[in-house]
Amino acid sequence: MEGLFPTVSGWANGYDRDEVDEFFTRARAAYEGDGEAMGAADVRGVAFDLLRGGYVPSAVDAALDRLEGAFVQRERADFIAANGQEAWMEQVADRATTLYPRLVRPAGERFAPPERGRGYAADSVDEVMDRLVDYFDEGRALSATELRHVAFPRASRSRAYAEGPVDAFLDRAVDVLLAVE
Repeated sequence: MEGLFPTVSGWANGYDRDEVDEFFTRARAAYEGDGEAMGAADVRGVAFDLLRGGYVPSAVDAALDRLEGAFVQRERADFIAANGQEAWMEQVADRATTLYPRLVRPAGERFAPPERGRGYAADSVDEVMDRLVDYFDEGRALSATELRHVAFPRASRSRAYAEGPVDAFLDRAVDVLLAVE
């Protein structure tokens, strides 16, 4: 799969080409049923080293988004074939319901602040949380891709949320959105 993605120019850093090529080779084999088991969560959790002359990160990230979507679609089809559409929707609704306790907290109190230093700006995170509430309660448009690519400015501890819990919550929300897209 050499040359699958464009490479960065000059002295810029990009994703390690060998790591990316190896991952996509394993992913293809897994998707085709010829390799180790792999699913959407494995795709979402992959990380690559940055090296001079590597692949352009945005190109690889876009391919990872499409690959994750393909795995979700296959997982959904397999589940529905075994358990039915109604069971799938019940499972998705159960997962969505687990998001609500944090969504209904007041702005500024949805996540703990970082133990020290800086974190994600709480007001920016709260804006995204409000968009999730609008999606669930009012059916407003929000895609997993939009949510996956949100970037938060950093803020000092007193005006910030700890990054890890926010990232974990957004991963769960992306999982729910992908399940119904």
